[in-house]
Amino acid sequence: MDSVTTPPQLTIKAILLGIVLSMVLAGANAYLGLFAGMTVSASIPAAVISMAILKMFRESNILENNIVQTAASAGESIAAGVIFTLPALVILGYWNVFDYWWVTAIAAVGGLLGVLFTIPLRRSLIVEQNLTFPEGKATAEVLKVGQGSSEGVKFLALAAIAGAVIKFATTGLKAWTGSAAAARYFGNSSVGYVGMNLSPALISVGYIVGLNIAVLVFVGGAISWYVAIPIFSGFFLDNSPDLLALYQNGGSAEDLAWGIWTSQIRYVGVGAMVVGGIWALISMRRSLVDGIKSGLHKYKSGDAQNAPHTERDIPMNYVLIGIAIFVLPIFVLYQNIVGHIGVALSMTLIMIVAGFLFSSVAAYMAGLVGSSNNPISGVTIATILFASLILLLMLGADAGNGPAAAIMIGAVVACAAALAGDNMQDLKAGHILGATPWKQQTMQIVGVLSAVLLMAPILNLLLQAYGIGVPTAEHPNPLAAPQATLMASVAEGVFRGGLPWTMISIGAGIGVAIIVVDEILKAKGSSFRAPILAVAVGIYLPLELSSAILVGGLIAHFASRAHARRGDDGETSMRHGLLFAAGLITGEALVGILMAIPIVIYKNADVLAIDDSLRMGSLAGIVVIAGVVLWLYRVSARRA
Repeated sequence: MDSVTTPPQLTIKAILLGIVLSMVLAGANAYLGLFAGMTVSASIPAAVISMAILKMFRESNILENNIVQTAASAGESIAAGVIFTLPALVILGYWNVFDYWWVTAIAAVGGLLGVLFTIPLRRSLIVEQNLTFPEGKATAEVLKVGQGSSEGVKFLALAAIAGAVIKFATTGLKAWTGSAAAARYFGNSSVGYVGMNLSPALISVGYIVGLNIAVLVFVGGAISWYVAIPIFSGFFLDNSPDLLALYQNGGSAEDLAWGIWTSQIRYVGVGAMVVGGIWALISMRRSLVDGIKSGLHKYKSGDAQNAPHTERDIPMNYVLIGIAIFVLPIFVLYQNIVGHIGVALSMTLIMIVAGFLFSSVAAYMAGLVGSSNNPISGVTIATILFASLILLLMLGADAGNGPAAAIMIGAVVACAAALAGDNMQDLKAGHILGATPWKQQTMQIVGVLSAVLLMAPILNLLLQAYGIGVPTAEHPNPLAAPQATLMASVAEGVFRGGLPWTMISIGAGIGVAIIVVDEILKAKGSSFRAPILAVAVGIYLPLELSSAILVGGLIAHFASRAHARRGDDGETSMRHGLLFAAGLITGEALVGILMAIPIVIYKNADVLAIDDSLRMGSLAGIVVIAGVVLWLYRVSARRA
């Protein structure tokens, strides 16, 4: 497909629809993130909505739909970066309202840097390393089905209905719990815990990424929950007065396990993530340098116009100029916080370096486990930790605004990293569909600029209506803002003391050990590899998420083995399985966003819940998810 025959992509209707969806999905995810600490990936819902609307026009095409979802998912990503960090400034008491220009500037600069940072990464991660990018792959399949050219429409539709019904029953009606877990004490205080999230979407992610990555994510979870938590609860509980009090006051084994993970063990994942991020950059260094050099060479020689349209990014000279331009407003912002030119300059440099480092890490992790499971909070914690240490060293006794300054750095990096992971999913979908990268990158910029215009008004509306983080007389039950609360505690912990540095160091050591193992596997030519970031994600995530991803990976593995055992061509059935998995993600994501509407209107997370006497507990959820697992396996393993 050359530039002459390529269907139009940046059409007026696609741009306008992308802008509207970016704003709408940013608003929905801002509320969900403050309420529950997580956002819903917008690529597939946006693709579905786009297909429905663009079919009303006489002329539309698959690449227009791809352009729309690209802009819309940028809005969701900006919301994640903003609500995970900036509310911490209200929680710390540094702000009492969300200033429009401050919020807009921080979100815009962070988001635009995220777009620019991923441009030299695109070829390395998507083309050369050919990472999975599960949601990008699923989005491409959904868009193909929307064109009516796929025989697997029924699999996508049936799975979407199933995913939607299960999500509504679990999260809306609360007919059964969303996870199955059990915990008990062994010996004195040692805790054993098992658990699995009953989400079809998570199982689908495991199916798409395959067994290798699914196993590594689960290994990370096992390190945290089967090794670290039992050891800490059995031998080191005295080191944490709050956790010791929870145990002595009769707290359940499950509560103690979660308390240990939240306050201690997840920082092992942060340490492993930092080491993994640095190693990922070292591993990609040649591809990154070659990508930048190649981009500049193509611009100078004019070869860029001769490249296939599927390999044309925004020119590298524009990328470097854009990054340089954004240094100035960031410097001005930080100067206003600390009032010291040297410190503000240092903060700016930290932000640029950390922004590129962690945008690369987020992009790589999105390629391994998907953007929905991409622990942006872990990336942001690492940034805030590093920034806080530097600021403490520079400001010393004058570090009164130190926590706020560290949050500001973290906010820009969080927006950049969130955009990086999500944008690479969109570029993967575009790569599969034959889209033009620079056009998608342009729409990512449009999506960012559209969403940031609404962030401050939405945050102020939620602050006035519900309160955020800290209970007050006016708002006794505020939005929990769990991620922002965590960021505030990390920033204060560095300046006031109390962070688990031992856990961070242990995580770094584990990261080094896994890198050595992976290099040994590489030297032996093993088909099974152990990329550190996949394990680090598992250490950082709750075990129940890792368990569900492992189940999906096992389904893909056993379905493939069934085809090999029979000696038949399983390509068609495995593709139908991919469509089925994409449908489960689609249905769950759409309902997740739609349910935000009654929750916001009635200001009650349980507005749709049925009476307690009608709820069925986790057993019903286990039976339902077992049915989904069997269904997905049969679709994937059936004889073509």
